[in-house]
Amino acid sequence: MTEMEMEMEMEHPRLILHNFLTEDECKELEFIHKSSSTIGYRPNVFSTTLSHLIATNSSHLIIPFLPIRDRLKEKAEEFFGCEYELVTEFTGLISWSRGASIGWHSDDNRPYLKQRDFTAVCYLNSYGKDFEGGLFHFQDGEPKTIAPMAGDVVIYTADSRNTHSVDEVADGERLTLTLWFSRDSSHDEDAKLILLLEENLMHKSNNVPWSFLPLPASDNMYWFSPNQASNQDIKFDIRLGRLHALGFDVYYSQDLNLTTDLSELLMEPMQLARRDQLLDHKFVNVLHSLQVAQFYFWKLCKSQALTNKVQCGKVVRLSQSQSEKIAQVNSVFLKDTKLVETFFHSADQCCFEPATFSAAITAWEDYSCKLHKEILLSLPQWRAHQAIYSIKFDVL
Repeated sequence: MTEMEMEMEMEHPRLILHNFLTEDECKELEFIHKSSSTIGYRPNVFSTTLSHLIATNSSHLIIPFLPIRDRLKEKAEEFFGCEYELVTEFTGLISWSRGASIGWHSDDNRPYLKQRDFTAVCYLNSYGKDFEGGLFHFQDGEPKTIAPMAGDVVIYTADSRNTHSVDEVADGERLTLTLWFSRDSSHDEDAKLILLLEENLMHKSNNVPWSFLPLPASDNMYWFSPNQASNQDIKFDIRLGRLHALGFDVYYSQDLNLTTDLSELLMEPMQLARRDQLLDHKFVNVLHSLQVAQFYFWKLCKSQALTNKVQCGKVVRLSQSQSEKIAQVNSVFLKDTKLVETFFHSADQCCFEPATFSAAITAWEDYSCKLHKEILLSLPQWRAHQAIYSIKFDVL
């Protein structure tokens, strides 16, 4: 490294890590986001935070984040010379859909963000393959431009030395795992998460076998409009939108009264339909069905082994009245399906097999139950580590 390059690195400290995350890690985080996200903090942005996962009774989905967070914090501490000083201030999955962008800014550019010292952005999918646009630019220093590639990470100071921007996404959905680290222990995300976890897990302790079934957040957290448009005809529920992109509609057996508020309907038990067929499994709510459907396309749609182990999943042909009920639900929660497809592209999915989907329901329960046990086991250690960490900072 030349003297000029060393000076540039000191002026604009940043670290680029290629292939830091494995393909499996990227795909698992993508599954979590697409099965759990809410509308985000900017137009055409969607987010999944760890506190949101706890609040929606999906606390087990925190487990895949934990080792990645630790590895990223260690890298930041090592590179910026602040070993054992940092806490994680925020962890979240963020996706940028068509039309999303952000101009020049630093990540500590508000008084309530001054605790942020370092940023880590992990790219979970790839420019030119999964989305168009969305290039990342630094205002000064090198590299100037970063084309996101799945598995790569950029870590940089959150101050004005690394002012940056993101181009408008032209197509697809740009997905990242974003973390901020702080030297201020009072902003440690873990302390808040532990309190939320304890409350959630204690409340569910008498019903452990079913504690991984999701409980949706308030309806307005899923109600999306492009560029925050006020026109009701161009808004849609992102849970039904993502199901639609996977080729599913939702069916409720009860009679619908479209003159009343139907926001509570999506909390009710329902079934999935695909084209002219109704699948026999009844889900506890629409979020439950979305998690299983996303799990299917993440893990099992290409698995022939599982198909051979189960009897063919039961499907029946949709009746005229059932089709009409599905159309009624879509008229309320999806409205313009072409608009939905603009933001949630119908991916090139493999052929749908009812038998494999039946296996996915069981496999999803096994996956969730395994992670739930892990978080029950890890919470005491996490709590103890947090206590020691807090004492250390109090002494200092």
